[in-house]
Amino acid sequence: MKLYVDHQCTSPFAMSAFVALRECQVDFEMHYLDLSQGDHQRPPFTEISLTHRVPTLVDGVFTLAESSAIAEYMNDLSVGIKLFPVDIKARAQARQIQAWLRTDFFNLRGDRPTETIFIEAIKEPLCALAIADAQRLVETLSQSLQDGRKFLFGDWCIADVDAAGMLNRLIYSGDPVPDELKNYALRAWDRDSVREWLDIDRQECKEPIRD
Repeated sequence: MKLYVDHQCTSPFAMSAFVALRECQVDFEMHYLDLSQGDHQRPPFTEISLTHRVPTLVDGVFTLAESSAIAEYMNDLSVGIKLFPVDIKARAQARQIQAWLRTDFFNLRGDRPTETIFIEAIKEPLCALAIADAQRLVETLSQSLQDGRKFLFGDWCIADVDAAGMLNRLIYSGDPVPDELKNYALRAWDRDSVREWLDIDRQECKEPIRD
């Protein structure tokens, strides 16, 4: 398998796909694209990826883009390892959380891009619209954990990685986040697969592979 990611390894979606593959204990190679140079918008990548975005997974002649789709594929492919809750309703809700995080919070993303986590924290105050985003995020996740759960659906799942990632945009910059959510974010990222991604040396940008 090959996993195409951004060459600075700052994409939260690439991280989610990386964690999914590591959790499923499959062998894969990382291929890096320089998005600032438009590597994702020209061949050969445009011939590989349906959406022309990272992450994109290549498994033999099969290709698949979008991190949530990659996680579902790996979940179905793996034996004895589950990235999503086993319960049908909880699994649907985990996918709901993933979709929500991927299609909302644009103002928060603007003020707290993922470079905040992976390269350097941003200390500038949030704008009013980003504050509103942060409040919605905190209120919703707090409600999901209000019964004392350690994770959103009881046991750890891939949706916890995504939720913790959005919270960490705030936490790493020193924005106000309740202690229970700070502790949740730490637990959700306390995985070898996550630490491996976090430990990537981003001062040494990866050489883009244009194969």
